[in-house]
Amino acid sequence: MDQQMTRGEQNLLLLQSLIPASEKLYVWCYDRDGHFVASSCPEEERKLLADAFDRFGGMGHALAYAHDSGNTRPQIIGSPIGMQWALSYEPERNRRLFFVIGPVFYAPPLERQLRPALRPYISSREDAEWSVSLLAHLSAMPVMSYAIFSRYVMMVHNTLTGQQLGLDALYTAAYQDGQMPLEAAGARDRSKIYLAERAMLQMVRNGDINYHTILQASSRMSPGVPIQGQDPLRQVKTSIVVFTTLVSRAAMEGGLSPEIAYSLGDSYIQSVEDCRDSGELNALAHAMYHDFVYRVHHLHVNPNYSHAIQKCCDYIELSLDRKIRTADLAALVGYTEYYLTEKFKKETGQSVSSYIRYAKVERAKVLLESTELSVREIAERLAFNTVNYFIQSFRDTTGYSPAQYRKKFKAQ
Repeated sequence: MDQQMTRGEQNLLLLQSLIPASEKLYVWCYDRDGHFVASSCPEEERKLLADAFDRFGGMGHALAYAHDSGNTRPQIIGSPIGMQWALSYEPERNRRLFFVIGPVFYAPPLERQLRPALRPYISSREDAEWSVSLLAHLSAMPVMSYAIFSRYVMMVHNTLTGQQLGLDALYTAAYQDGQMPLEAAGARDRSKIYLAERAMLQMVRNGDINYHTILQASSRMSPGVPIQGQDPLRQVKTSIVVFTTLVSRAAMEGGLSPEIAYSLGDSYIQSVEDCRDSGELNALAHAMYHDFVYRVHHLHVNPNYSHAIQKCCDYIELSLDRKIRTADLAALVGYTEYYLTEKFKKETGQSVSSYIRYAKVERAKVLLESTELSVREIAERLAFNTVNYFIQSFRDTTGYSPAQYRKKFKAQ
């Protein structure tokens, strides 16, 4: 390995020394054809865990990831038994190497849960012996929360690639591939979970296409229905069925007809029941949420808006976390600033700046209701020039200061 050691691998060795040994977070290196190169996993565990990665479909996912140059962010992949890995890559031409991080469980694995989940993978005496070894090894399996695992994944990825990505990059990549994190319930602050879920469902009612941050926050706070059963895949399915039911009801409250909402929800629930892989399940959950949000969004589109003005409105919705200039909107639709300003005011009844300010205040209301972010943090997150300007804009729109609004909401 010394002859072909890359800068990425050297950085990886350094990074491995920074991760506490108690975390037991292993990193594996493969060439782009899936041939093993090196690993930080001890030799006595290496074959068992490598076999698990291959048997549960991880290698297939990894090879597809390694050969797709469009994948520029780390990704998390799951398995039917709740074992999780993450993928990163070496940023050299043709991606000569890729890296696997893990495996980890988000909760201590139990033999009574994993035994039935392993049955479909046992078709020979060799398979049976392997499953026995895996079950015997459960007490030594790495266990860490999704929050901790995701942070280590980003550390590894940034060291390998030299990028400076934040956690949102992993979440985005994970959500695009459907890996909505579902980890074991520990100590739960149910009031906070309720507020986060309320905000998540409000995104559906409003048809708010800039839903990603709210959905991520809710998913990290609540792992789903906290049931205990014999089958870990069944637990994930139950959570997603409940999630689908809530989302379909919120969509109806947002204006989607019951005929469409019920039919669509039933279709997704049937697809959930047909899944046999946690990665596919989580992909399905994200697709379902996205589908309902966009259906409600299309209902709320003003039929009197021209295509160009609706495009500007959608751009504003998706850009609330940064400064939005009229020049950017004009370039987006190919108009001069003057013409766009006149046309926007004529169709919406508001100036561009007023529309942007109102949209940001509406998002601020959601953040005040569902998070503990300070007024200053919300102002910064929504790219207001100053905190005072945010407070004044909020007061002009709602009649309350942000602090008064939060207090009033919590008193309800």
